[in-house]
Amino acid sequence: MRTTELAKGIYWVGAIDWDVRDFHGYSTYKGTTYNAFLVIDEKITLFDTVKRSHIDDLLRHIRAIIDPAKIDYLVVNHVEMDHSGALPEMMEIIKPEKLICSPMGQKAIVGHFHREDWPYEIVKSGDEISMGKRTIQFLETRMLHWPDSMFSFIKEDGILISSDAFGQHYATSERFDDEVPLSEVMNESAKYYANILYPYSPLIKKLLKTVAEMNLNIKMIAPDHGVIWRSHIDTIIKAYDDWSQNKSAKKALVIYDTMWHSTEKMAKAVAVGLEESGVSTSMVNLKVHHRSDVMTQVLGAKAVILGSSTLNNGLLPRMAGFLMYMRGLKPTNKFGASFGSYGWSGEAVNLMNTALLEMKIDLIEEGLRLKYVPDNTSLEECRKMGTRIGQAVLSSCEENE
Repeated sequence: MRTTELAKGIYWVGAIDWDVRDFHGYSTYKGTTYNAFLVIDEKITLFDTVKRSHIDDLLRHIRAIIDPAKIDYLVVNHVEMDHSGALPEMMEIIKPEKLICSPMGQKAIVGHFHREDWPYEIVKSGDEISMGKRTIQFLETRMLHWPDSMFSFIKEDGILISSDAFGQHYATSERFDDEVPLSEVMNESAKYYANILYPYSPLIKKLLKTVAEMNLNIKMIAPDHGVIWRSHIDTIIKAYDDWSQNKSAKKALVIYDTMWHSTEKMAKAVAVGLEESGVSTSMVNLKVHHRSDVMTQVLGAKAVILGSSTLNNGLLPRMAGFLMYMRGLKPTNKFGASFGSYGWSGEAVNLMNTALLEMKIDLIEEGLRLKYVPDNTSLEECRKMGTRIGQAVLSSCEENE
């Protein structure tokens, strides 16, 4: 079996999940990987395990290098089940001297597996453990994106094992960022950030500052999902820095759902006005775009303009579901506006405005409601609304340049 070596004596031993298409509500069209890493030293060390369904792949990859029973240390950087699902079985097979985790990691392990008798070695930020010729330095990264999250840095090789940070849900037989198209990896990285890490942007901003102050000689970033960064480290760190600061492009999204196409006509007219103002514009029909793909676009857009017909004194279900999803991800530093058609009540616009305000998105329009089918005069109102929003986007972005 071909093995993947990150550095002399350091191996990828994880698993590829070619078939997963949903990750707690996040579409994973390209599958994912569950990365684990094995270090051969005086104390042989395994970093993380895999999802329970893929334990056979993990064991096969380890056995191609060494008998799993010879592993001395098992490091758990993150207890979420896609990384620790195989932990109980691996503990029985390995019987390690030490199960290394953070204080919050131990609590999570006990909470999940109810084993207080395992040989825990609790580490905190700044602690180091020797494997022999190599040293592991630990950095707690609480709420990135679970309370137990932790980085492990192999100092002598400059390899940062970064848990869920810098990852992608991306199944590929290639292991490194320079073996696949960079644009594809960055798109998947953006989607991962937008749908998993977005709510923790303030913490990520602080973490990036902390890592910079530690002056680590990072030669490789090995996340728990996707490819390993060895050639474009500066690119992914710069992207995370921009995303954590909620930097936005001169872009607007017209996100809508429609019943009998009246709201769709309004959406197209709003988009015309945005385009005429010189703003990059995307129309996003919730009937055909998955919510996680929409959030990937929200990450880099300055304006989020919502459209929905009124149904039963409320929103169309797809819009209601999307707003619930977006609210949980807490996008900030955005402009917002709402529009929609109605027959006899017309609550949708106010409901969308309320949701935007709850997300602390700046409303730059009161909202536009049109009864039944819009005529040319009404569509002209929509176009002008788009123009005004576009001008606000351009003005804001120019002030921040």
